[in-house]
Amino acid sequence: MSFEIVTDTGANLPENIIEENNIHMLTLSFMVDGKEYYSYEKGKTTDLKEFYRMMREKKNITTSLVNTDQALEVLEPLLQAGKDVLCVAFSSGLSGTCQSTKIAAEELSEKYPERKIFVVDTLAAALGQGLMVYFANKLRKEGKSIEEVRNWLEDNKQNICHWITVDDLFFLKRGGRISATSAIVGSALSIKPIIHLDSEGHLINVEKARGRKKSLDMLLDHFEKTAINPGETPVFISHGDCLEDAQYVVDKLKEKFGVEDTLVNILDPVIGAHAGPGTVALFYYGECR
Repeated sequence: MSFEIVTDTGANLPENIIEENNIHMLTLSFMVDGKEYYSYEKGKTTDLKEFYRMMREKKNITTSLVNTDQALEVLEPLLQAGKDVLCVAFSSGLSGTCQSTKIAAEELSEKYPERKIFVVDTLAAALGQGLMVYFANKLRKEGKSIEEVRNWLEDNKQNICHWITVDDLFFLKRGGRISATSAIVGSALSIKPIIHLDSEGHLINVEKARGRKKSLDMLLDHFEKTAINPGETPVFISHGDCLEDAQYVVDKLKEKFGVEDTLVNILDPVIGAHAGPGTVALFYYGECR
């Protein structure tokens, strides 16, 4: 391969895709009851059912970004091996991971001036970021240069649409995104927020739906309005341990829009800790975010 692709576990990619495509990972972590866990460990299968069980029990879960030393540990051996490196990073609007990666890249660029190392702030999260890694890997397989792939990601990142709904308002309240009163009233009325990632990579509440099914249908409404050439590019779905709801979205995508190429994965703990069980997130290539 002409260059190496590095991303972080904010991309929510399944382990088989990471390994089959030789994607190098920076691993965010989370803490439960004083014990540290990692979102991804090479060669190990991560069972997230236990994580979501702890979330439903409302255990106190905190998350940690990738620091500069951790980024150096992953990036430097690739440069030492004579490889150029493209880093596809978690939105700077949600995490300091991208900034840590950029600092490491700048330091390594001075140390290895003969090598190329680029960091793309995807302004994306979960399988929205994963979709950008997918496109980067596809272009690499087609023989595109590292500069061409970097430029494509920069030029197209505002076309990676993120539409999200959550089921339990407790986690938005705990994260400070809604007030306690809004959480109580919204839960009583079965109000489900519709959220998207804006052009700066921040989560924004944009709409409300009454009831779970309506909230899922609203994700599909946004897909219908903004998707470019539905059925010709893949659609990714992340879920917070609610596979049946994610499958409902997949079935509707196939039935209404002819989408066959889908990827469904349980939501990474570092993002899931803030969104909660029951989150469903839809990611696709569209006209604009």
